[in-house]
Amino acid sequence: MPPVSNEFVHLHVHTAYSLLDGACRLDDIMSAVVDDDMAAVAITDHGAMYGAADFYRKARHKGIRPIIGCEVYVARGSRLDKESEGRRVTPHHLVLLAENDLGYENLVKLVTSAHLEGYYYKPRIDKELLGQHSRGLIGLSACWKGEVASCVLNGDPDGAIRVASEYSDILGKDNFFIEIQDENMDGQDQVNTQLIEVAKKSGLGVVATNDVHYVKKEHSSAHDVLLCMQTQTVLTDPNRMHLPTGEFYF
Repeated sequence: MPPVSNEFVHLHVHTAYSLLDGACRLDDIMSAVVDDDMAAVAITDHGAMYGAADFYRKARHKGIRPIIGCEVYVARGSRLDKESEGRRVTPHHLVLLAENDLGYENLVKLVTSAHLEGYYYKPRIDKELLGQHSRGLIGLSACWKGEVASCVLNGDPDGAIRVASEYSDILGKDNFFIEIQDENMDGQDQVNTQLIEVAKKSGLGVVATNDVHYVKKEHSSAHDVLLCMQTQTVLTDPNRMHLPTGEFYF
């Protein structure tokens, strides 16, 4: 592989295997990685690992280091509780990346248990299960739907520090990072400032990502249509689910 000039690597990427949510085809991702002179790229589809094998093969064929991960759903309580969560009260997000073969095996176990034991609207794990299968995994605090960011958004910085410490205790202090993003959303700079402060007070590292749902900026409108298909609504519905900006691209 030629010398790499771009040190940034995408660690939060939803491919087309995030069904009706990600619009990134794997071949297009690999082409974008090569065009941007990146050494590696991650796959972090929502709650599932359907695309991991295909992703791994295509990346290796292009001389790109594949980082296999998943953006898992973490139940607010027990994954076995199927009453307190639903459409209105949703689980938190957490990005998990396999650091090695053991991490991959544990990630597979977590995602499998999320579907077989924790499925309730979403395939969910909980902190107990994560603690049982944490070795070899690197965690990122995820987007605004992550538990750490949710505390910050709710005006609870002490809660954010407590939650960050819980995850670092489970995964290891060197294996959990506070994630900051910049999709040009209202108030995002202030939230990022607070998240960095949480990282400082918790003694944790910070990782910059983009919550990638499509490859090119001009794909935003097509992705909007995809979300309408997922939610069974139409573009003219002012109350439909949509991404707040057009900045969720590779």
